Amino acid sequence: MNAVVTSRTDRFVQQACALPAMPEVANKLLRSFDRDDLSLHELAGLIGRDQTLSARVLRLANSARYSPSRSVTSLNEAAMTLGTRTLRDLALSACMVGMFPSIPGFDRLAFWRTTLATAAYAQPLARLLNEDEDAAYLGGLMLRTGQLLMMMVDPDMTQRIGRLSLEIDSRISFEHSLLGCAHPEITAELARHWRFPNTLVTAFGAASHPMEIRPFSRMGAALRLAGVIAEARERELDPIEALQSTHPDLIQHLKLDLDWLQAHLPDHRLAVASVDDLMH
Repeated sequence: MNAVVTSRTDRFVQQACALPAMPEVANKLLRSFDRDDLSLHELAGLIGRDQTLSARVLRLANSARYSPSRSVTSLNEAAMTLGTRTLRDLALSACMVGMFPSIPGFDRLAFWRTTLATAAYAQPLARLLNEDEDAAYLGGLMLRTGQLLMMMVDPDMTQRIGRLSLEIDSRISFEHSLLGCAHPEITAELARHWRFPNTLVTAFGAASHPMEIRPFSRMGAALRLAGVIAEARERELDPIEALQSTHPDLIQHLKLDLDWLQAHLPDHRLAVASVDDLMH
C-alpha cells in the first residue's frame, strides 16, 4: 500500500489501538494456517481454553447451517462432526465477532450476515483460482471490518455512504470520494496491526482496485468478487449478472468459468444461517 493511502487510513487505523488485543486463541488459530499436522484433538483443546468462545462454537455447531444428526455437546464431538477446516473456520468467525464492540446506529446483524456470506463465497472462488480456500474464508471474514473502524471514527459520514451505496458494489467508490480511502485498505492496515499472514494483508489492500494494484493479487480479486456475490444475494439479485455488470474486465482477466462458479456457490440461506448464534 502506498504512503498516500496509508496516511489517509491513519485516523481509522489508530482506532485499532483502542480495540482489545487479538485473543490468544485467535492468534494461534491464525498461526495454524501454516501447519499441515494440526489434529482435531489439538484444535478442540485450543478452542477449549476460552470458555466464551467454546460456548459460542458449540451453539454454532448445533445451528441450522451444520444440521448435526444429533446434539453436539462437546468440542471433541464438534471436531469429529465438522472436521478440522470447518471447526477452525467456525472458531475464527466467533473470534472476529467478539473482537468488535457494538456501535450505536450500526446494523450489526446485517453487517455480519453479509460478512459470513462473503467468507462462504470466497472459498469456491479461491478453489477456481487455485488459491488457498482456508485463507480465503478468513479473508472474507475480515474484508469488511474496515467499515467498523470507519463507523467508530466517523459515524455520520459512514452512514451517509451507506445511504448513497444503492448500486451493487458502489460503496468502495463513495468511500474513496468522501473519505479518501476505502474499507479494504483500512482492513489491510488492521490486519497488519494484528499480524495476519502477509498474503492476506496484500489481498485486502488489492481488493479496492484489483485490476490496478501491482503485482496483481488473485486473492484480492477473489475477495472483491465474493463481496459482490454476497451483496447481490442479500438483495435477491442474480450473482453472476452482478459480477458481469460490476467487474467484466476482472472476469475476463481471470478467465473465470462462471458456469462452474454458479454451480458451486453455497446456498445463501445456509451461508448466513448461523449469524444469530454467532452474535450471542
